[in-house]
Amino acid sequence: MAQPAIDENYDMRRAARHRASYDVLADSKKHGEQKLHIANISAHGFMIDNNKVFEHGDRIELRLPVIGRIEAHLIWSVDGRAGFQFERVVRLPDFMALIDVVGPKNR
Repeated sequence: MAQPAIDENYDMRRAARHRASYDVLADSKKHGEQKLHIANISAHGFMIDNNKVFEHGDRIELRLPVIGRIEAHLIWSVDGRAGFQFERVVRLPDFMALIDVVGPKNR
């Protein structure tokens, strides 16, 4: 029996991403305080679209609505975008309340 072809573009992320548009200050021991723009978010992490200084493995601490202070580390970076993974999983009720605040605003 033939094996199905593997789609290299298949999304292997663990959790659904939700669109976001939220500016936040992040603190980094290596780069100091940086303003980030969160473009999407999940219970496991988030993507920014204005990365200028962070590199793979960099750790940051930020304060998000509802969940408060949380640490994250950079797991990928491409063309000014960067993906961070939270150091802890955000509980579902807190995450649902968070996306109500950080989601893109209706215009």
